[in-house]
Amino acid sequence: MQKKTNTPAGLGTQHSPLSEGCPQDGVLKKNLQNEIVVNGTTLTAIPITDLPYQPRLKERAKALRQAGNLPEVLFWMQVTKKRFHKIDFDRQRIIGNYIVDFYIKRLGLVIEIDGCSHDDKQVYDKLREEYLISLGLKIYRITVDDVMKQMDFVIMGLEEYIIREYGKQRS
Repeated sequence: MQKKTNTPAGLGTQHSPLSEGCPQDGVLKKNLQNEIVVNGTTLTAIPITDLPYQPRLKERAKALRQAGNLPEVLFWMQVTKKRFHKIDFDRQRIIGNYIVDFYIKRLGLVIEIDGCSHDDKQVYDKLREEYLISLGLKIYRITVDDVMKQMDFVIMGLEEYIIREYGKQRS
């Protein structure tokens, strides 16, 4: 079953799979409500479960996963199977007309690994980022050089960002 989703002007009608928090998927809905803790800080989950989806990009996303971009694979090895604070990451996630490198649905957080492929795409990247932000998503960028040379700092930087952006305020 697919449903129509309203999207920003110019993108037309999108078809989305069932919402990730819908009653038919009660197990996932329950998991979205569990607390997330990073380095002793409880996070405020901001799941965004009704994102636009372009089925025509499914094969492209699959091809990107199989292509094995080395920096993305190295980062994926650090976060897959809930290795990063038991948080579930999606790889090559379709959001609207775009495919993002990584997505944490429980936080509404897109993680992009930027390398030389972005050098001549400043206008495209700006439009893409504005669109993702318009959906209520946050974007965290990591450079290819950092992934390749200092993965420990990449992971620490991501932890710090997540705590700063999603950590519950102490009374």
